[in-house]
Amino acid sequence: MIDFSELKIDALLVSGLPNIRYLSGFTGSNGMLLVMPGSQILLTDPRYTIQASEECTCAVRTVKGRPLHEAAAGLLQSKRLKRIGFEKARLSYEDYAALKEHLPLGASLKPVAGVIEKMRMIKSEEEIARIRRSVLTNSEAFQTTLKRIKPGITESDVAAELEYQMRLHGAEKPAFETIVAAGAHSALPHARPTRKILNGNELILIDMGSCQDGYASDMTRMLFLGKPDQKTRSIYNAVLEAQLAAIATVREGATAQQVDRSARRVLKEHGREKEFVHSTGHGLGLEIHEPPRIGHKEKTRLAAGMVITIEPGAYARGLGGVRIEDTVAVTKNGCEILTPTSKELMLL
Repeated sequence: MIDFSELKIDALLVSGLPNIRYLSGFTGSNGMLLVMPGSQILLTDPRYTIQASEECTCAVRTVKGRPLHEAAAGLLQSKRLKRIGFEKARLSYEDYAALKEHLPLGASLKPVAGVIEKMRMIKSEEEIARIRRSVLTNSEAFQTTLKRIKPGITESDVAAELEYQMRLHGAEKPAFETIVAAGAHSALPHARPTRKILNGNELILIDMGSCQDGYASDMTRMLFLGKPDQKTRSIYNAVLEAQLAAIATVREGATAQQVDRSARRVLKEHGREKEFVHSTGHGLGLEIHEPPRIGHKEKTRLAAGMVITIEPGAYARGLGGVRIEDTVAVTKNGCEILTPTSKELMLL
C-alpha cells in the first residue's frame, strides 16, 4: 500500500507503464494513473477505450484531442488535490514541465522514487506462477533450438531461432534482445549477435528470456562446439561453483550483498575475481530488471516472494566469457530454482 502521509502527498501520478499495469491491469502503451487514498483513475486515449474498460480494475477516462498531462492537471483541479507526487525516474522532463505549467493554482509537484517498484519486489502466488510459465517457455525454446546449432550457422541465425521458438511455445515476445556470442566475442557480457559464423572448438554463450503473460524470465547457458581444453573447463567450473555458492546463500533475511559476496569469494579463490565485471543478479517480473539488485554494495534484505536471477560470470580477453544464470524464487528457508535446464557445459 502507498503511505500517502509518510510521503507527504495527497495523490500519486503514476506514469511508468509497468507500474500502471501492476496497479490497474492496463497493458496499453499510453496512460497515466492518478492514485488517491482509496481510489484510482486511469487516463488514456481513444485507441484504448475498449481495452482499458476490459482490463482495468479502476475508473477510466478517455482523453481526446489533448495530451494526457493536460487532462491530468484538470483532474487534479477537479479533485482539489494540492500535493502531487510523481515518479521522478519515469516522467520525462518535457512531460514534467508541461504538467507543471498546467497545474491548478496552489498545487505543487513532489518527486518520489521507487514507491511502486518496492511494492512489486514481493510477488504474489499468481505472479510467481506467471514467471514460472515464462521460465518453462524459455527453456523449451532453448532445448528445441539446440538441435539446430551446428558449425556454419551464425550467431544471428541462432538468436532468430531462439526468439521464433519462444513465440511458438507461448511467449508474446523476448524479454530483452537475445544474446548469442561465440568464441572471443563471448568475453563481451552484453554482446549482440552478429553474422559471425560458429566454428569448431569455441565457447558459445546464450543469454535469453521470454515474456509471457506480461512476466519476464532470464537464463544464460554455455555451449561448446567440439572438445573443450583444460583452460576452458577451468573457467567454466569456477563460474559454476560461484553460481552454486550464491544460490546456497539465497534465503529470507540474507542481504543482496551477502549473495554477491558468496559468488565473488569463490571466483577469488580461483584467481578470477577481476574477470567478474557485473553484479551477481537482479530482480525480474513485469520488467527484466527490477529491484532488488544483487550487488556488492546492496544491503536490501531478501524476502520470501522475491524472484531474482543468479548470474556470476568471468570474461577472459581472447578466450571468451562464461556466465551461468538461473531464475530463482526466494523462500523462507532458501530458494526454489525455477530454471529446469541443466547447468552443465553442453558439448555439441
